[in-house]
Amino acid sequence: MLVVALGAMTLLGAAPSAAQTACSQQVAPPPPVDSSEAPAPGTALPSPMSVPDRPVGGPRMGECGLILPAGAPAPPAGISSMSWLIADAGSGDVLAAKDPHARNRPASTLKLFTALLAADQLPTDRVVVGTQADADQDGSRVGIGPGGRYTVRQLLTGLFLVSGNDAAHALAGQLGGVTATVEQMNELAARLGALDTRAATPSGLDGPGMSASAYDLALAFRQVLSRPLLVELMGTKQANFPGYGKRPGFVVSNDNKLLSTYPGALGGKTGFTDDARHTQLDAAQRGGRRLIVVLMRGEQRPVSMSEQAARLLNYGFALAPGHPVGQLVDETPPADTASPDGAPGAIAAPPGAGVNAASRNSTAGFGQGGALLPVALWIGLAIAVLAGLGALVSRGRHR
Repeated sequence: MLVVALGAMTLLGAAPSAAQTACSQQVAPPPPVDSSEAPAPGTALPSPMSVPDRPVGGPRMGECGLILPAGAPAPPAGISSMSWLIADAGSGDVLAAKDPHARNRPASTLKLFTALLAADQLPTDRVVVGTQADADQDGSRVGIGPGGRYTVRQLLTGLFLVSGNDAAHALAGQLGGVTATVEQMNELAARLGALDTRAATPSGLDGPGMSASAYDLALAFRQVLSRPLLVELMGTKQANFPGYGKRPGFVVSNDNKLLSTYPGALGGKTGFTDDARHTQLDAAQRGGRRLIVVLMRGEQRPVSMSEQAARLLNYGFALAPGHPVGQLVDETPPADTASPDGAPGAIAAPPGAGVNAASRNSTAGFGQGGALLPVALWIGLAIAVLAGLGALVSRGRHR
């Protein structure tokens, strides 16, 4: 009876199932370790985002463990990042992945969305005057000062080379302000089909409700690789940056290590916060193929993030083309990919899939498209179980 009772508690939501535990980050990132995501006074914490009924990019993109082509060798040793993905930027084929739709914090890799908005909307020669608010941004900064004069191109350079949060703030000012920029970032994510992504800041600094996935960042990175200006800046090793006031101009260097060490490297973007841990994007070209690698929630030890990226790129180039495990979509998937009720902020139950399970759509106990049985049915089943327990107990007492 204890086993049955525990089963009833699970049905009622008192304890997650093994499948839900395996896929726990399909709904939201892990809890924050600090107060960086605390909402401003008078505002509420954003509701968790809905989970698509069908995994974007194909059924296998819903798996929670390693996702490899049939007969492919095991991935290289030393890849400790919680979630990763390798894709062909040209065809959009996903070559291999691990938990690609796990929701984690993107840190500064989210700047790709800010860069895309700025590149598409702002003249590169527009002059932007730096403000004290730009200079006061937390974290990494390129060195903007109040009264300094910077072109949009120079701000994008600072964004890519040294992950300048001050540059992100200055660009956001030109895009209508921080709030308007964040709204545009989320609109762009929705258009791209990046349904795991919710921006909270233009820079990737943690904020309430921040979320992304390796799959989503690959979508944004593929867009960056289609903009010649952004490809040029991402691959720039050093650049002059203006001074301000009595401070003279100075040289900034690209912080992406693979740009100088990996053959065919095109550049990428790194990120780190205490909550996100390390994130990294890189692209490289070899033999007419241009590959993307995305790593999320990694650590620098025992194998550095740049070395993990290099090993996965080598692995991707060694895989025979023509055997994708998924696809980077070109736009928002059809409406039936959204959560069953379509309500903003509604939570679909976590897709159930164990490590290397076939797909969300084939998991036992799930309906078509991978949705869990309706809540009302679970509750009904639980009530029936509890009623049965009550009858057994009653009969036991009257013997």
